[in-house]
Amino acid sequence: MSTTAPGLPEGRYGGVGRFGGDDRKADRRLRVAGAVCGVLFLGLIAWLGASYLLRETKLHGEVPTFQVVSDTAVKAHLSVQKRSGVSGVCTLRSESPDHTVVGQLDVAVPAAGSTFDKDVTIRTTAAGTTAELLGCVAHG
Repeated sequence: MSTTAPGLPEGRYGGVGRFGGDDRKADRRLRVAGAVCGVLFLGLIAWLGASYLLRETKLHGEVPTFQVVSDTAVKAHLSVQKRSGVSGVCTLRSESPDHTVVGQLDVAVPAAGSTFDKDVTIRTTAAGTTAELLGCVAHG
């Protein structure tokens, strides 16, 4: 009596068919899906980077120097870089040693020119020890 070993069931273990078939086709689909996802991800990163780099602040100011003049005044130098034709307002403040706000000043920035430099005096209610720029807001 001769017995033969039963063969593997058809359609199993990598046989050609709907579910277990062509590995090359499945690999190609995975590669295409991965490439599409990679391109979309790189496009998103490029878009975010470009929008960050191209986002131009209309007014950029700083207070490079200040001097305490008296118990009721702090003199500060305001320097603003901007696009020509853009006007706005910059807000400066002075604080006491215990970080209480003792003075605040809004400075109008004219539309003419691309830079604006001005020495201003912040009137204070007590002795101020700082002069800082809170921010600049462009009009229009």
